[in-house]
Amino acid sequence: MPDFKYESALGDFRQIAGLDEAGRGPWCGPVVAGCVMWVNGCPDDLMQQINDSKKLTGAKREALFDKIIASTPAYGIGQASAKEIDELNILQASFLAMQRAYDDMLQKGFQPTHILIDGNRLPQKTPVPAQAIIGGDAKSLSISAASILAKVTRDRIMTDLAKQYPAYGWDKNAGYGTKIHQQALQQYGITPHHRLSYKPIQKIKQSLDKDDKVL
Repeated sequence: MPDFKYESALGDFRQIAGLDEAGRGPWCGPVVAGCVMWVNGCPDDLMQQINDSKKLTGAKREALFDKIIASTPAYGIGQASAKEIDELNILQASFLAMQRAYDDMLQKGFQPTHILIDGNRLPQKTPVPAQAIIGGDAKSLSISAASILAKVTRDRIMTDLAKQYPAYGWDKNAGYGTKIHQQALQQYGITPHHRLSYKPIQKIKQSLDKDDKVL
């Protein structure tokens, strides 16, 4: 289970923020990032429940989302659109979403001394000293909490988009290339929310352009 080992190694864990993103793999929708700093500490019962968002059920993530933001005022959420993903590439768009999540927390009046980022890459410039942690969403409590905020927010976005484009099943597949999603692409075409720079979408677009099935 994640804990404050990495945070404490840098000083007071209550001044260390965790950053993580959700949505690098899907074929459509934004990439979303969360930022969390436990300025008031983390309640013991909540600490025992938080984990890498991918290891939790949707219902559990939803419940933890509310508990996290009720337990710390120092959090932020940011996103980068499908268009920005196409313009920048997914890595740089993920960093952009993280910067926006960090800025969102700053606007609430909280600035960390360090940040911990899930993964093996760091942005070229960070506002404060930063450390990348491979598998950090399962190791650092700050990153784990950030991963939950990011995942829940993105799932909610995709559920809302699914109301506009119900055939693609985004409320169930979150924009990943499932069979239902692929079938809808072939039948109804590409939407403004698809990532045109992704190879599967490029291939589908090439086959659909002849039939003018790009929405």
